[in-house]
Amino acid sequence: MNNSAPDTATAPHATAYTPLPIAPDVLRQLRDADDAGRSRAGHVDHEGGSPLRCCLRAVAPGERVALVSYAPLRRWAAETGAAPGAYDEQGPVFIHADPCDGPAPERAGYPFSRAGALRTVRRYSADGRIVGGRLLTIPAAEEQGFDEAFAEAFSDPEVALVHVRAVEYGCFHFEVRRPGPRS
Repeated sequence: MNNSAPDTATAPHATAYTPLPIAPDVLRQLRDADDAGRSRAGHVDHEGGSPLRCCLRAVAPGERVALVSYAPLRRWAAETGAAPGAYDEQGPVFIHADPCDGPAPERAGYPFSRAGALRTVRRYSADGRIVGGRLLTIPAAEEQGFDEAFAEAFSDPEVALVHVRAVEYGCFHFEVRRPGPRS
């Protein structure tokens, strides 16, 4: 079985790999208290544009959002039994302040993708350790650029999970899990 083959069976969008939003049960928890233990404070974003990790799209002007501290590797580790140790980190992400429907089923492409933007594609092993990564300058063929970066990451059998982050602020954007039985 080729574990590096793209997972297209579950993807409701036109990408070779599935970008995952923050799960609904985790969002419920984050809306009560974030991963730093703080209660969240929602506000109306009059300008919009910030990336929503619940919907994998930008905030529309006038939407009510919350900026929360989120520890994606810690959450994944709790789900899988991994022990990331010092690689556990948390950072700020925007989510809707109130429950939402998540990503639109017709959404196409990878979220927060813009040609020329810089992303880190950080690779983690099944035990939660960083096993590499790369800098991705998103090319004009955005989907192809991400598809190639994920294919390269998952060609290493040790890679179980990939996080995509913005370079400028280090913000977590989304995760992609190894296609197939290990995802």
